[in-house]
This record gives sequence, structure tokens and C-alpha cells, in this order.
Amino acid sequence: MTSIQDMFSDPQAVTTYTEGPPRFVPGYNSMLSMATILLAERAREDARILVLGAGGGLELKTFAQAQPAWRFDGVDPSAAMLALARKTLGPLASRAHLHQGYIDDAPQGPFDGASCLLTLHFVDVTERRRIASEIRRRLKPGAPFVVAHLSAPDGEEERPRWLSRYSAFLAFSGVEPDKAAAARDAVTNHLDILTPAQDEAVLRDAGFAEPTLFYTGFTFRGWVAYA
Repeated sequence: MTSIQDMFSDPQAVTTYTEGPPRFVPGYNSMLSMATILLAERAREDARILVLGAGGGLELKTFAQAQPAWRFDGVDPSAAMLALARKTLGPLASRAHLHQGYIDDAPQGPFDGASCLLTLHFVDVTERRRIASEIRRRLKPGAPFVVAHLSAPDGEEERPRWLSRYSAFLAFSGVEPDKAAAARDAVTNHLDILTPAQDEAVLRDAGFAEPTLFYTGFTFRGWVAYA
């Protein structure tokens, strides 16, 4: 995990971060649009939204542009990534209170909704359960939680097949073939990828109801669930 932490503090990586997700996560921009819609289904017009893993600011900007009265608490361990989030938000930054740290550093709420996008695959299943429980504890009853990250079927043949497809997608998006293969190896060797069923179980174990799949992009999946 040290290399991942280094990546999010490396000045060059931070500078170019916002170019990455739209290119390297299948359907990324549409996933953000869907996440906004799912939050807005139950969150009030002047909602307060918790965004865990807010570094970079891409989802914050999407949410803020779509909902002009929403306010946000964004949490991320990287000071450099939070600085990038402020830059990404530009004039919208006044509506976001950014906190350096982890879920334990987030305000207690209660929040009208929460998101955690492209983050939970960096931690193991025990920590995921704890994080999900802490998010649930900070939400109003019935509030929506939108989560998306790497999630793939298990099996000696099926998971490698999906990871190879992801590597091919990276190459299709313009990544050099050797770097696309290296990215596949990094995902395989350094990230704790659960199966979709295990990811849904994490949400249920944390007290969330009705975890429903809303997004699939090769090895990425997203769910909405309710406190």
C-alpha cells in the first residue's frame, strides 16, 4: 500500500490525476451522473453530502454543478489531492468543507447522503466493513449511499479474464501496452478485490438496506444502498 500512498502524494501524479478516471474507468462520467441522480432521489434540495475519498474533486464538482444548494464535507488522506480538489471546484469550492484524514476524521453529521467512489478497493475487507459502518452511522435514516470500486467475479479463469479485459480497455484508451499490462499486475497483486456478492454483504453487514447494482464497467461496479 505504500506505493499507492506515494502515488497520491507525488506532485506529477497529482497534477495529472483528473485526466485519469475519465480515460481509465469505463463509463466514468456516466457513473458520476448516475450517482448524482441516485443521491438526489432521496436527498433534499439543500442536502449536506459526505464524500469519502474526495481528493481530486471530480465527483464533488459533478454533484455541486447538478445541485446548486447542496453542501459537502469531503474527506481524503492526501493534502495534495485535497488541494487539487479545491482547484477543480474553482468557484464552487466555498460549498465544500474539505478534511484531511480518513472516515474517523469526518464530521458526525447527520448527512442527507454519502458517496465513496474508487476508494474502497484500497483497503481490506475488515476495514471496508468498518468504513461502511462509520458512514452508515453518520447518515440520516433512509439516506442514500453510493459506492463504486473494483469488484470482479472470483475463479481461476473468470477473474483473470476480466482483468485482462480491463487491461485491453486501458490499451484501447491509449495506454502503452506494457503499462496496461503493468496496471493489471498492480491491481492483481496490490489491491483487495472482492466479488460482487462479497461487496453487497459488506453493505448489509454495515446496516445498509437494499444494496442495488446500478453500474458495471468491466472490473468496476457501483451500488446504491440506504441507511
